[in-house]
Amino acid sequence: MTGFCFAHAKHFGGNIFMKKQLLLGLVGIAMLGLAACGQQTKADDNTVKVGVLQLIDQTALTDARKGFEEELAKAGYKGSKIKIDYVNAQGDQANLKTMSEQLAKDKNDVNLAIATPAAQALQKGDPDTPMVFTAVTDPKYAGLVDNLKAPSKNATGVVDMVDIPQQIQYMHHLFPKAKTVGMLYNAAEQNSIVQVKAATKAAKKLGLKVVKRTVASTNDVQSATEALAGLSDVIYAPTDNTVAAAMATVGKVSLAKKVPVVPAASTMVQDGGVANIGINYKDLGKQTAKLAIQIIKGKKVKDLAVEKPAKVTVIKNEKMMKAFGITDADTKQ
Repeated sequence: MTGFCFAHAKHFGGNIFMKKQLLLGLVGIAMLGLAACGQQTKADDNTVKVGVLQLIDQTALTDARKGFEEELAKAGYKGSKIKIDYVNAQGDQANLKTMSEQLAKDKNDVNLAIATPAAQALQKGDPDTPMVFTAVTDPKYAGLVDNLKAPSKNATGVVDMVDIPQQIQYMHHLFPKAKTVGMLYNAAEQNSIVQVKAATKAAKKLGLKVVKRTVASTNDVQSATEALAGLSDVIYAPTDNTVAAAMATVGKVSLAKKVPVVPAASTMVQDGGVANIGINYKDLGKQTAKLAIQIIKGKKVKDLAVEKPAKVTVIKNEKMMKAFGITDADTKQ
């Protein structure tokens, strides 16, 4: 019995030794895994984090966002090197507030705000994170900056304001017989107020009568456009986000009522306008991304002046031009 027990004791002891060796091996593997995880976490810490708040789904704003992302990728910020947290408020002010506060919690390296209301909400909800804005008409009037050349707050960016008097002059060039110009916009959008004020002044200098109709949402756009069409010879629409989101509807009314629409934004022309001098919003987004890249690399917002669009061009809608008897020769300035 004693020998039997001794033999079994050696057998069990061997198993215990092997188990210890196996356990040590597993611990070693686990430690290597933790080290790898630590290295991965360190790599993740180097990932650039960008928050993006877009006001609403409309062609110009989406084009600006796409241009922004394309320029970042071109500069090497793509794949695992960047994390973009994109949110869209769908035109809802309450969403803008909630989403801005959420982006603040994300502790991004830089935020992008697309359109004036989005920029205002994001600056209020996340004042500590550097912000670049795009598709903003007058950042000083909107309270986003106090100095265009040396912003002292947390924001800089690229404006989409073009020469309004030049646009009105161009509209008059396209439709010289027009006596009354209608203006369609959302009076709650500060960017639109600035543009309409300038457009009204320019139109009156040309001897044109001005009538206005405002909208509160895209649901109002059709009836407001129909009302203006009954009072106007031509309709001017500023870079208004609400009107831009319903530009296809504006275009349909324009054709039905035989009253041309000359919008301020290139994408609005493409979605239902005739022609105008404007900017390419994808290019605007790319220009904005170059400012964001400088911030990512360590430059301070105060050292980055607010910029104007680098390029302005004639934008044409061939279908609408044909409908209103406008030729390519007519569109030349």
